[in-house]
Amino acid sequence: MRISSVLVRISGLLLFLAAASPSCGAQSWVRVNQLGYLPNSLKVAVLLSKDSSIHPSSFSLRHATSRDIVFHSEAISGYGSYGTFCKTFRLDFSKFQSPGSYVLECNGTESPVIRIGTDVYNGTADILLKYMRQQRCGYNPFLNDSCHTHDGYIVYGGGMDLSYIDVVGGWHDAADYLQYVTTSATAVVQMLFAFEKNPAVFRDSVDASGHPGSNGIPDVLDEARWGLEWLLKMNPGRGTMFHQIADDRDHLGFRLPTQDSVSYGKGKERPVYLCTGLPQGVLQYKNRTTGIASIAGKFASAFSLGAMLFDKLDPGFSAKLRERAVDAYEYGKEHAGVCQTAPCRAPYFYEEENWTDDMELAAAQLARLTGESSYVAQGRLFGRSEPVTPWMGADTARHYQWYPFVNLGHYLLAQRSADRTEYLGYMRKGLQKVFEKGKANPFLMGVPFIWCSNNLVSALVTQARLYRESSGDSTLMEMEASARDWLFGCNPWGTSMVVGLPEDGVSPRDPHSAFSHLNNFPVTGGLVDGPVYGSIFKSLKGVTLSKPDAFSAFQSDLAVYHDDWADYSTNEPTMDGTASLIFYLASMESDGTVSRSGAR
Repeated sequence: MRISSVLVRISGLLLFLAAASPSCGAQSWVRVNQLGYLPNSLKVAVLLSKDSSIHPSSFSLRHATSRDIVFHSEAISGYGSYGTFCKTFRLDFSKFQSPGSYVLECNGTESPVIRIGTDVYNGTADILLKYMRQQRCGYNPFLNDSCHTHDGYIVYGGGMDLSYIDVVGGWHDAADYLQYVTTSATAVVQMLFAFEKNPAVFRDSVDASGHPGSNGIPDVLDEARWGLEWLLKMNPGRGTMFHQIADDRDHLGFRLPTQDSVSYGKGKERPVYLCTGLPQGVLQYKNRTTGIASIAGKFASAFSLGAMLFDKLDPGFSAKLRERAVDAYEYGKEHAGVCQTAPCRAPYFYEEENWTDDMELAAAQLARLTGESSYVAQGRLFGRSEPVTPWMGADTARHYQWYPFVNLGHYLLAQRSADRTEYLGYMRKGLQKVFEKGKANPFLMGVPFIWCSNNLVSALVTQARLYRESSGDSTLMEMEASARDWLFGCNPWGTSMVVGLPEDGVSPRDPHSAFSHLNNFPVTGGLVDGPVYGSIFKSLKGVTLSKPDAFSAFQSDLAVYHDDWADYSTNEPTMDGTASLIFYLASMESDGTVSRSGAR
């Protein structure tokens, strides 16, 4: 290890301790986006205090090294109490646009270093791809080894029960090694969409296997293809769809995937769940499945967008995806309803209850792929059945009850002139509901603190940006910026929610992962679940803390977050959550590129 690397790690640790530790008698803290700010973007820090007597009237920006004051402002808005803090304030320094490194000082309290520049988001989308590659099942490039190579045997297959089927590949869902079409197909769509919208920002630094070296294809497409190849195995032909590999019998403790010794009763093979449209659960607990359309729509959306983007790169692969997309969509129309993931020994599963959003996206995407207007008409009907994704504006929801958390079908339909007003209206209505929930708190945070709340925040910034770009309406831009900043440190705990991003900032150092906990392998780029209501943390089975809580001064009944491997409810990176953030970070890098071009 080079000395410079050691110094970076040490300085990062000191920064973490300074920001997180309540032991120095601090009563006030300034929270900022640790990645930084584009020069012409909205820039708001949040001052949090346990001192009820403070009444700040102004703040200053100082150069980080010279300490010279470069900006002074009275743009302060008070928001009262929030969580464990009795006084909170928003400090707006958007008018300051000079690139550089600064600290914000208000009422005797200083912020961490603030970076302003056109390059602050450069490479961040590709960093998230590091985590995606680490989650690969079958051949894993991070471990340079293979796992789960005997998958699997069919369950709920009637006459096919216990038959072998080759479904090796895809990604592990999170710290466990279960695999779901629900989350994997969504991740594929998110990555393909990110590339389609921002093709110039993605690098080609690894080959198709995930090893260093250019192969002439952007890494994001390599990763999406890895998922598409697995999805083709899980949907081997019309009328045959599998939705899950393994179940919660997997949850027997940490081990690397290449050392997985969990037995499901058939040697090294793991169970592969056939979509039946009926409730499933091989032991104590069952799901509430009502149909297949939610899965079929996700297959069709991933296949159809893949067919478009691989058309010139691999025409044969594209043609296969196109055929399978049409078949999957038609199968979904024949089997309305939702296919939930299957529990087993524990009551936890993805309790998805909506499916028309999946079919809307599939129809809208197939309209783009085929040019057939019939898909547009069908997409409209599906879209009108759920104008707003129901978590938006809600105080709570069951685990993954409304999924995917963002409806890209609304966005695609809104690109058509005949549907523009209607579907932009739906997008605006959902955003407005979240805004109303959060407008009275200093972070403008209207997202409910349910399990995987960070995934909702990622969905929020995605929908907000797409709405703003499509409509030209910037009235909700401050909420969008606040939600973005929340993910990178402008939150009660002062931590980024992405492991290792930024490298020298405060970010999860003890995530719920066998890679890091057992072997000190970094899980760089993984978006962790994020804060939950205190009541949720107290109610979940098996959640605990392994050490004193470095964030204890910032916890409240409203929300808790722990950088502790033993808290799987707030500090576990997830594959689909990570994929869902790639679009937004790529878009921010694109903004920086445009800003640089304009400055020349």
